[in-house]
Amino acid sequence: MFDDAEALARHAAQWLCELAQRSSGAFAVSLSGGSTPRRCYQLLANADLPWERVHWFWGDERFVPPDHPHSNYRMAREALLERAPVPAANIHAIPTERISPEEAASRYEAMLKRFYGAEALRPQRPLFDALLLGIGEDGHTASLFPGHAALDEQRRWVLAVRAAKKEARITLTYPALQSSRDTAFLVAGAAKRDVVRRALAGDRTIPAGRLRPAGDLHWFIDRPAAGE
Repeated sequence: MFDDAEALARHAAQWLCELAQRSSGAFAVSLSGGSTPRRCYQLLANADLPWERVHWFWGDERFVPPDHPHSNYRMAREALLERAPVPAANIHAIPTERISPEEAASRYEAMLKRFYGAEALRPQRPLFDALLLGIGEDGHTASLFPGHAALDEQRRWVLAVRAAKKEARITLTYPALQSSRDTAFLVAGAAKRDVVRRALAGDRTIPAGRLRPAGDLHWFIDRPAAGE
């Protein structure tokens, strides 16, 4: 638990940087959207990361053009990717132009499988080295929303999500989200207090509470979100 959102962001950035520095070979990171991780990404842009071997993915995306104000890709690009020496080949954005949401999900899943080098995920070899997540006041994480059929998907790695929000979404499913060596929720603000409590208790009635990562789970929470 941290005093405020700034301290949260600094510790999360340091944590991710240290994980990457201790690793060898390709280091795969799945990024979260939303407002909370933005400051973390800004700090990472000036960090001592092994940029040439860090690969950047997304846990979910709004089905909008990549320059749209609501694009998770655009937020990460402006906060981090265009401000650091990131090789273009290491940026793996979810496609959202000139295709349907379903085709976007299919293409992203195919890309993940190429990167992973197999058609099926294996517990002993996670897809990601680090995965960042947020949590909504309704308990959603990535674009897995309460009551949506995507919550029960066990075969596909990526799905299109329609009718949950104004725009369609593309999201990793639980099998892909849970395939990470380290997973971290970044949560700030008093509005998240109740849902954080429920998620920490493993409340399976909310999507965040159903997540069971293969590796270690970390919570970066500020005092308001913790209820202090």
